[in-house]
This record gives sequence, C-alpha cells and structure tokens, in this order.
Amino acid sequence: MATTADYMVFVCEQIRGVGAVRYRKMFGEYMVYVNDKPVLLVCDNTVFVKILPELDGVMAGAERGLPYEGARPHYILDIEHAELARTVISILEPITPLPKPRRKTRREAD
Repeated sequence: MATTADYMVFVCEQIRGVGAVRYRKMFGEYMVYVNDKPVLLVCDNTVFVKILPELDGVMAGAERGLPYEGARPHYILDIEHAELARTVISILEPITPLPKPRRKTRREAD
C-alpha cells in the first residue's frame, strides 16, 4: 500500500513549526525535508527515522521496521505524538547534512 496524499498532509501538520517543511515523492513513497535536509521517510503511511546514536534516549523502546525491501532498520516514529515528532526533528535537523547537488547529465545540459 502506497502512502496517501492525505497522510502526507497530516505528517506535515504534526511537525509544523520545526522549520521549512516540504516533501518529495521518491520511488513511489515520500521523503520529508526540514530546512532542505532529509529527515523523515514515509512509506506505506508509516513514518521512519534513521537509527542514530543521538536518538537513543528519545526513541528508546520505539518499534523498528524496514521502510522498503533491502533497507536497513529504521525507528518507526509515532507521528500522532506531535511533541515527540518535533523533538526528534529538533535533534536530527542540526546533524543532518544538506544533500549534495546533483550533477547535470549531458542530456540535461543540452
């Protein structure tokens, strides 16, 4: 089951106030960016967060899952708990690097 547009709107509403929030459809699912940094992965109407040592305290006991086949395990973020979601993002945003700019292919340059 793919993530619905309504669910993406809900996710963005839950994290309102953490910075500039946008999302982008990728491979049939979504990546949520905060201040242009990729912080949340949304697959099958489930929010996933990369497992990092900085989140050990706040995500202790959180369920883990695989966002897609072949992925490493991620924390499953209870997005209905808006305060927790904003806390997780406040930890992740400063330590997440901006994505590297894509190089233009020869075809794009023409």
